[in-house]
Amino acid sequence: MPKTLRHGSLAAAGLLVLSSLTACANDVAGSAAADEAGGKGESVKIMVGGLDKVIYLPAMLTERLGYFDDEGLDVELLGEHAGVEAETALVAGQVQGAVGFYDHTLDLQVKGEEVQSVVQFSHAPGEVQIVSDKAATEISSPEDFKGKRLGVTGLGSSTDFLTKYLAVKNGVSVSEFKTVPVGAGESFISALKKGDIDSGMTTDPTVATILAENSGKVLLDMRTPQGSDEALGGAYPSSSLYMQTDWVNDNKETVQKLANAFVKTLKWMAGHSASEIADEMPDDYSKGNGTLYASAIQSTMPMFTQDGVMPEDGPKTVEKVLKAFNPDIKNADVDLSRTYTTEFVDKVVD
Repeated sequence: MPKTLRHGSLAAAGLLVLSSLTACANDVAGSAAADEAGGKGESVKIMVGGLDKVIYLPAMLTERLGYFDDEGLDVELLGEHAGVEAETALVAGQVQGAVGFYDHTLDLQVKGEEVQSVVQFSHAPGEVQIVSDKAATEISSPEDFKGKRLGVTGLGSSTDFLTKYLAVKNGVSVSEFKTVPVGAGESFISALKKGDIDSGMTTDPTVATILAENSGKVLLDMRTPQGSDEALGGAYPSSSLYMQTDWVNDNKETVQKLANAFVKTLKWMAGHSASEIADEMPDDYSKGNGTLYASAIQSTMPMFTQDGVMPEDGPKTVEKVLKAFNPDIKNADVDLSRTYTTEFVDKVVD
């Protein structure tokens, strides 16, 4: 193919991709306007990095309690296996919001994307480092990660970030072990049992299932503020509703309604037992074992905030963690004030 023609073809292909992405974003916006005009309420699509993960429980629980409807919102919750996939969907304009870890807002800022947490669900990671029974004698702390295969939900995910930080903090460089993307739930459990990973980071209800089956042991428990402080040196804001800053600024009334609904859910959770919370969730989330599912919720409850407010000094802890191993952030001047806002949760009426 002649050089000029080949370049022309590439340019055309690039324009086609850009047109497709623009059309996707316009379709989302158009759909929102059409739904509102049709009386369904303001339409918002939110991608969740694992709908059945207890760490992201407030998303589905808000829908089940009817709090989105109470605010006049038509919210569509979509699910992905890892938070990094929810981040990708948000940046691509496929959704207006993402429920995932706050640390993505820092990672995206240094990549030129302005994203901010608008409701902070938690002040601890809610994550647990599990060691397989086969490797339990070889791994007693992160110092033993050298030469091991460590499971994470996805490469570039928050479990990937935290795993790397724990290793570096304990004298193991990121080049001395291998992170393996194994997802969560059954895929994580299978990888642990088969020996595809020696250890891995995951959340409930996966943790509860592993412990009930005696196929693994807890190495580090970061489901509580105390566990977060011991492992990471402070409060670690994790699960949150984060959105593109421009969209937030252009749709403040809608964002306020989302904040109202989510904070109402967090307050409801604080006043109810794990069993009562479990009863509100979809039947298939318990995988046929309601008692085990309620136990998983109980173990994770300490991670949640009651007001959706960013914990004091939480952003600094997250920045410290990321700077320990991420060269892009280590050498960047991150403006933490642009990674979250309390404007909307501060206006929620009790």
